Amino acid sequence: MTSFASDVAPLFRDQDVAAMTFMFDLHDYDDVRDNADDILEAVVAGTMPCDESWSDAKVEVFRAWVDEGFPA
Repeated sequence: MTSFASDVAPLFRDQDVAAMTFMFDLHDYDDVRDNADDILEAVVAGTMPCDESWSDAKVEVFRAWVDEGFPA
């Protein structure tokens, strides 16, 4: 089972967190959970983060966290 603290939060680099502060805090569990569908859509499309696409492995970690019901 994935968890936000050990699996999801580390996916977001400091520059990703800084770039997205106008929308939400990528290191905050509630913000990421509440915006998970939009975040997943963006990382699948390769539009987030803005400077490089996530690997399939990273996308699958995030997708698993969503599918598992957002474990903390």
